[in-house]
Amino acid sequence: MRKEVYTVPKSKKKDSFDPENMKPEDVLKFEIATELGLADKVISGGWRSLTAKESGRIGGLITKKKKELKKGQK
Repeated sequence: MRKEVYTVPKSKKKDSFDPENMKPEDVLKFEIATELGLADKVISGGWRSLTAKESGRIGGLITKKKKELKKGQK
C-alpha cells in the first residue's frame, strides 16, 4: 500500500494587512478584532497570524452582531 504525501508550498507569501484600505466586509471583522485586543497581531501578521480559536471567536461575534442588526431593522 502506497502512502500519499501532501506538501505545503514553502513560498507562502506573508499576508499583510493595511487598516487604511479595508474591504467593506473586513471593517466589522477588524472592529471585533480590536475589541478582543488582536488589532496589533492582525496588523503585523495579517489575518493568517491568528489562531483557530481567535478566528472562531471573531466569526462568532460577527454572526452575533449581524443577527442583532437584522433584528433591529424589523
